[in-house]
Amino acid sequence: MNIKLIAIGKTDSKPLQTLMDEYTKRLSFYVKFDLEVIPDIKNSKNMSEAQQKQKEGELILSKITPTDFLVLLDENGKEFSSIGFSEELQKRMNAGIKTLVFVIGGPYGFSEEVYKNAKGKISLSRMTFSHQMIRLFIIEQIYRGFTILRNEPYHHQ
Repeated sequence: MNIKLIAIGKTDSKPLQTLMDEYTKRLSFYVKFDLEVIPDIKNSKNMSEAQQKQKEGELILSKITPTDFLVLLDENGKEFSSIGFSEELQKRMNAGIKTLVFVIGGPYGFSEEVYKNAKGKISLSRMTFSHQMIRLFIIEQIYRGFTILRNEPYHHQ
């Protein structure tokens, strides 16, 4: 299985980028992982919230294929413990999914079209975090999930 993370906008924080690079490198020992960044929408200040979500949605959907298993990081999604998330990863691998795609939307969330194409929604917390921090958190949790599945000493109960 391949895992892809799609996110809107670049990461401005060098320390966050360094940590993301570290966990991406660690993750490469377990699974093929790609982070695809969609550039911020130009002239978004002149767009309504709906127009911005629509444009971002078109860009997100252009990055996925019909066989991808699309999971949105959404505040109304299902919450998991780290062990529960690792079990979810295992379930997706057992199902023979070729590419599992996680998507972090823009500041206003996702368009209806993106929601229609999603096969799941997860929430990392009921709290709100910056889109840049969420990237680090999901990459670390995917890494943690694989270490749990391999019974490696990274995760402690």
